[in-house]
Amino acid sequence: MTVAEVGGRVANIFLNGVIAPYFPMVSYNPRQWFSLIFHSYSKRVMMKLMPALVFMTVYSTILVYFSIDFFKIHQADFQPTIAMHQLLGIVLGLFLVFRTNTAYDRWWEGRRLWGGLVNSTRNFAMKLHACISKENHENREWFARMIPNFIFAMKENLRTGVQFSELDATDETFINDLKKYKHKPNRIASHLYRRVNDLYVAGKITGDQLINLDKELKDFIDMMGACERIKNTPIPYSYMMYVKKFIFIYIITLPFGFVVQSGYMTVPIVVLVSYVLLSVELIAEEIEDPFGRDVNDLPLDELALKIKENVKEILL
Repeated sequence: MTVAEVGGRVANIFLNGVIAPYFPMVSYNPRQWFSLIFHSYSKRVMMKLMPALVFMTVYSTILVYFSIDFFKIHQADFQPTIAMHQLLGIVLGLFLVFRTNTAYDRWWEGRRLWGGLVNSTRNFAMKLHACISKENHENREWFARMIPNFIFAMKENLRTGVQFSELDATDETFINDLKKYKHKPNRIASHLYRRVNDLYVAGKITGDQLINLDKELKDFIDMMGACERIKNTPIPYSYMMYVKKFIFIYIITLPFGFVVQSGYMTVPIVVLVSYVLLSVELIAEEIEDPFGRDVNDLPLDELALKIKENVKEILL
């Protein structure tokens, strides 16, 4: 790897963040300290931060060498102070607290919305089970397929696009018809609305039942829109930019406060502080978009499968 490539990766971590590969959500026991301290996730974080930590190690070592061994600067000649870093650390700490809290609020709101989807799909399926007779097997099977289709399409719409292999086609034209539309969940929701209305027109359900079913369908659209709001509304650019700038300025100037007093011990001190600050920022980057495939993102695949199993158990 060339120096330019290393520098590019370091700048990417400092300024743009890191895109993590897909890992399943971690299941853990919060009471087991030893397993948490040495969990494999820590290794993944270390690998992501390694270019930045290597850069800080080399940078700090060179600075210490030129200060102590080359220019022969001693404590009697130069009195460094960490007062600036103490003041800047207070401001930086407030920024990071707000940063992580904002990211966690987005993650938790996404979890609440998907928990609401689980409940709404169950309610919708139960109401259909009560409204549609068991003899009307065609309609019951159609809804048992189409409700999970909406959830799976919504899940992938929040990521990179619908995976048609996950969908359960109701007829031969379903997939081809769906490919014509940019927003696949909307198309599936319109099918659901139309089918419910057809049941009302055919006299299979009453007007009151139609109103009750309409409420659950409306919840589907509202929750999908709320998830898209989280997905498509990032944290303001200026705030993100200055948080990363403050972290960069803090750790890049930190060796100057320790170099004379601590000597070569400055290197592990700077690397440790850099690891802590960059890890906090990395956590915030992962959870601010809770619908992705990072290890800390929501388990949307598991939730979608749970909804599919529940709906089929109720209707079939």
